[in-house]
Amino acid sequence: MSRTFETVGVVGLGTMGAGIAEVFARAGLRVVGVEVDAQALERGRGHVERSTGRAVSRGRLDEAGRQAILGRIAFTGSLDDLRDADLVVEAIPEVMEYKHALFTDLDRVCRPDAVLATNTSSLSVTAVAAATERPGRVVGMHFFNPAPVMKLVEVVRTVVTGEGVAEDVAELARRIGKTPVAVGDRAGFVVNRLLLGYLNHAATLLELGVATRDDIDTAMRLGAGFPMGPFALLDLIGLDVSHEVCEVLFQESRDRVHAPAPILRELVTAGLLGRKSGRGFHTHDGGGESPSERAEPAPGEVTVAVIGDDAGALAAEVSAAGYKTAEAGHADLVLALSSTPVVEHAARLSHPERLVGLHLVGERVAEVVSTVLTAPAAAEAAARLVRALGRAPVATADRAGFVVDALLYPYLNDAVRMYDSGYASAADIDTAMRLGCGYPAGPFETLAAIGPAAVRDGLRALYAEYREPSFAPAPLLDRLVTAGISRVEDR
Repeated sequence: MSRTFETVGVVGLGTMGAGIAEVFARAGLRVVGVEVDAQALERGRGHVERSTGRAVSRGRLDEAGRQAILGRIAFTGSLDDLRDADLVVEAIPEVMEYKHALFTDLDRVCRPDAVLATNTSSLSVTAVAAATERPGRVVGMHFFNPAPVMKLVEVVRTVVTGEGVAEDVAELARRIGKTPVAVGDRAGFVVNRLLLGYLNHAATLLELGVATRDDIDTAMRLGAGFPMGPFALLDLIGLDVSHEVCEVLFQESRDRVHAPAPILRELVTAGLLGRKSGRGFHTHDGGGESPSERAEPAPGEVTVAVIGDDAGALAAEVSAAGYKTAEAGHADLVLALSSTPVVEHAARLSHPERLVGLHLVGERVAEVVSTVLTAPAAAEAAARLVRALGRAPVATADRAGFVVDALLYPYLNDAVRMYDSGYASAADIDTAMRLGCGYPAGPFETLAAIGPAAVRDGLRALYAEYREPSFAPAPLLDRLVTAGISRVEDR
């Protein structure tokens, strides 16, 4: 028989916990909000009052509705007031010792049939459950910040979670207007496990000099369609939080892709934590950055040759933009269209310093690839041409995958491995990344759009260059290519 939840406790009323309390109260549930002392309790009350006040000012809630929400939340400094709760959600700091102590107390105070949930984003739910005498009734219920706005909830079951418990919590998530995804108890769950691997890899590419901070952000925002570039997102999350999650992931996986990049560690050590400190990878002074006016010279007498696959279509665009075209041996600038390293093209030319690689990504970005032989003036001329064609140029070194594929393909590979392990369904992984990160498509939707063979071959090239074990194509990806299957179907 399924459980019904009518009274819910929330322990910890910081920004996240107060948001969770508000979400439950909005859905008509009675809420008991608990904080450690009177000052923290008043801060928590203030969070809810300000959040609901903003909703009223924006026309999303009327004053009567706001008062009804506030009236459903009882604020208290005593855990004993949770004795009648059907469910208690913990939202205290990510320190296992704190959580152990709290769950030991909750186990003593709460009814034997009450379900206890942790909002941890990365710690082991199994380890939290071990602090209780009811591990079968302990689950993860990971909300995303801000809780009143974000639709995703990761519902985490452990190997000892009782039958139907996770399903009942997932049903509660639907009742309060959220979309639950079911995941196993592994560090980072779905979103953080996939997201932090990608963000950490971006920091590594920056350290390797593959591209600049701004070019990497531009490439992933305009090329991959992500709502933010990786460094802007790291600053938003907080570099200290990102570093901590990477440490937790690495402790479990021992995968080097999760070992915090040295630049991330250095920035955290220096106190440069992102937006919260005013500076991280970017500087945040509140004024924003105004784009500088760029005066582009006219095409003039520069002659351009385009070589590589589908060269004809780009050559026509170049001509339409006012550039003269010529044979590769006589052109001032040679553009090699390629998705693979382009130095081999340069080596065949009598003037290899004139060759620049171009990798077109979607409709808005062109990766401008300089080989070890490319003259700086040629790269600058290619960037001007790309802007004349209406694309954003992304300057990159001649390395496997350049920027977009080097970051996107390992992320897709991680998702395939996650699914193949039975950790989460393909549909839930897609849903988690769309709702949790605002991506235009989930990893399996993206894999189907690109094609498993292209991703598999790109990963092989990345592995050959970087020798990162996690870049080796997942066995399931090889099987998909062999079978001619483009879309992963849940078992």
